[in-house]
Amino acid sequence: MSLTRADLENDLLRKTFRQAHPGTPVLSDADQEASLRELLERHPSGADVWLFGYGSLVWNPIVRFDERRVARLHGFHRSFCLWSHVNRGSLQRPGLVLGLDLGGSCRGVAYRIAAHHAADELRLLWRREMVLGAYSPRWARVDAGEETLQAIAFFVNREHPSYAGKLPIETVIKTLVSARGQLGTPAEYLLETVRGLIEHGVRDPYLLELRKRVLATHP
Repeated sequence: MSLTRADLENDLLRKTFRQAHPGTPVLSDADQEASLRELLERHPSGADVWLFGYGSLVWNPIVRFDERRVARLHGFHRSFCLWSHVNRGSLQRPGLVLGLDLGGSCRGVAYRIAAHHAADELRLLWRREMVLGAYSPRWARVDAGEETLQAIAFFVNREHPSYAGKLPIETVIKTLVSARGQLGTPAEYLLETVRGLIEHGVRDPYLLELRKRVLATHP
């Protein structure tokens, strides 16, 4: 199953999580709006917004954008460091999804969202990424060719219970091939991310090694 714009407009992810885990707190509309407003208050009024994608946003951005560029974020790397208990896993068998964690650098895709509808598009994005508060959205400098952009990026929240830390690669592979959630398996998420990055000329050695080993384990 691929997440759609209609899913976000209907707040599907939050509704599904509440049904699956009624005792686990989720961010309310007010929480999400406050988080978004705090970020936009640090952005020039009337200016377009750049968004940095490094995982599912690469191959399924959903938000409406006017331009995209390959970009590099310094100081953080892409890692399967976040447990997923609904979208790519379950309570009984948690899956893993990508987050930006400390160290290294990460090449991804930067999207330019027009100023006149940026707030509405970002509200949909917050419904996608900020159900639990497992990510910390922040402004970050990304290099796109010879230009440096200020872009929104979703960093992993190391204080959140879903933060998995640096896992042994064997644990990551076992989890990728054994878990399943409402949006499919983490192995499918991995393969789509690799495909999307390659389409933009980005070859991530970490993800390529995982893909090779996942396909050998679970062709």
